[in-house]
Amino acid sequence: MFTGIVEELGTVVAVEHRDASAVFEFSGSLVTDGARPGESICVNGVCLTVVEPGEGSFTTDVMAQTLDLTNIGSLAVGDRVNLERAMAADGRFGGHVVQGHIDGITRVRAIQRSADWTVMSVDLPSALARYIVPQGSIILDGISLTVSAVLDTTFEVSLIPTTLGLTTLGHKGIGDTVNIEVDVLAKYVERILTYRDQELANA
Repeated sequence: MFTGIVEELGTVVAVEHRDASAVFEFSGSLVTDGARPGESICVNGVCLTVVEPGEGSFTTDVMAQTLDLTNIGSLAVGDRVNLERAMAADGRFGGHVVQGHIDGITRVRAIQRSADWTVMSVDLPSALARYIVPQGSIILDGISLTVSAVLDTTFEVSLIPTTLGLTTLGHKGIGDTVNIEVDVLAKYVERILTYRDQELANA
């Protein structure tokens, strides 16, 4: 499990594309400190398994489904990525419950900058719209954010300078993709209520 508090801004060191998978090497001196094979590191919101930790970098296997359903598949050498280690049991819970299981990809539609904060507007995926509410939690590229507004076809997040400086969102432009993960608690509540309604209807 993760919290959506990005620990480090890493880069893609190498990519090897295979028939139905790829091997990526990511730099990250903080997240690789003490890392062991089999541990999880969140890359742009995607939970990946460390195959081989190195000196300030790590390699990971990425299967075809992940390449197709997330923006990991479009990464190239030199691209920046958000990195977070799995949460330790005695760690601070600074963000919200994050699985690292991406629900889809969305695109940046508008960016309004000011001296104190930036408002980023992204497409509202119709299949996920029911889980996205004002002042609710959302994950974009592995970053725990608060939804500041929900409109007909887009939703907005307000970004402070620290978030822009320490994550990939400070380098995003209009049309760029971001991975999205909605609040898993909302999905569990929906599932429970759906089964309850079915049981009541069949009673």
